[in-house]
Amino acid sequence: MEFFATVPIGADAGVLQRQVTVERLPEWCASIDTVLELSDESGRIYCVWGEFAVSRETIRGGVRFSLPGCPNALAWTITTGLPPDPGAVVIHCTINRQEHDPDFIETIEEFVDDWRQGLEAGLKA
Repeated sequence: MEFFATVPIGADAGVLQRQVTVERLPEWCASIDTVLELSDESGRIYCVWGEFAVSRETIRGGVRFSLPGCPNALAWTITTGLPPDPGAVVIHCTINRQEHDPDFIETIEEFVDDWRQGLEAGLKA
């Protein structure tokens, strides 16, 4: 399943890659409570779904995060500079299921919306 949000802010890929780091995840997303461990581009977080390892990589247009041990293979990207709206930041979250429990789906939708709100409130070019 896929989940999207668009943030109408003018940040470029470099800004995303510099500012949206594992260390700062709780600043950007209210669904992520704490960074428990940090090691360069990975760590352990406590979030709405519990404790998970998290990995970060820079990609074209921004960054990608994944929860490698998540039973739903949850991953999300924060990107910009791409069509159809190169000036907007796009949050794209996926899981490896075509269907899931409605309560769980609701938490993913809230997760994506928390990212939208966090980026709107704090991303500086």
